Amino acid sequence: MFKIISKEVMAHNVKSYVISAPDIAKNAKAGQFVMVRIDDKGERVPLTIAGTDIEKGSIRIIFQEAGKTTKHLGRLGEGDFIKDILGPLGIPTEIKKYGTVAAIAGGVGTAEVLPVINYLRAEGNKIITIIGARNKDLILLENEIKQNSDELIITTDDGSKGVKGFVTTALEDLIKKGVKIDMVYAIGPVPMMRSVSKLTKEYSIPAFVSLNPIMVDGTGMCGACRVTVDGRTRFACVEGPEFDAHKVDWDELISRLALFKELEKLSDDKFTKERNECFEDNPECKCHRK
Repeated sequence: MFKIISKEVMAHNVKSYVISAPDIAKNAKAGQFVMVRIDDKGERVPLTIAGTDIEKGSIRIIFQEAGKTTKHLGRLGEGDFIKDILGPLGIPTEIKKYGTVAAIAGGVGTAEVLPVINYLRAEGNKIITIIGARNKDLILLENEIKQNSDELIITTDDGSKGVKGFVTTALEDLIKKGVKIDMVYAIGPVPMMRSVSKLTKEYSIPAFVSLNPIMVDGTGMCGACRVTVDGRTRFACVEGPEFDAHKVDWDELISRLALFKELEKLSDDKFTKERNECFEDNPECKCHRK
């Protein structure tokens, strides 16, 4: 059992938990993730480790409530327990001296990119971080990202903060201004990562992406997380989650992610209905904490 030490609501449907997990905190490295199972009947979901505190024996996860399991997770509170957390999993980010790195994050990917830029900057790289969101209210960790970057660029779809447009707009502006970028690291929604891959390929800039395809066990046993990279089938949970962006079969990945949309919606609808009925019978029900 893993105890939730603290909980923070970061934005609409976005939660941050600090969780007691000494062994994971001691061994985790940038780019790795954990598999979370809330209870005996829960499904496993992969969540990137957004930070660790070895002295306190804790890890930080930041997630968006998007389906049944993440909504259930978001209803837990400080002092509650999570049944299983397995990790750290995945191959850590390769930390070395590249030169100037453009780190690009969208949505909750902003939380996931934070430990990566910390390590890359400590290695002597210049970090230009570009974070994107639909609007200013959905921008995450602005101060923490700024403190750990040499330059921070914010983009919003509606122009409510920073540059109006997408992260690729800001990236291409830098390239056209003559900024020499030695490597691009991107994490966030798949369409965003695909766009970054296309743009960087056009300009012959090496790019890496962190993929979060369908995962079930997180150990390579089930094969659910398979992706095609450079014409080969790879398992993202044990051979990733980071891959050369220019070698990923994006069409196949997007197609696979859509396979279970209808079933996911049915599960989400059932969860919402059951929790609403529970709340009507017992307004103090823990599953309805905010």
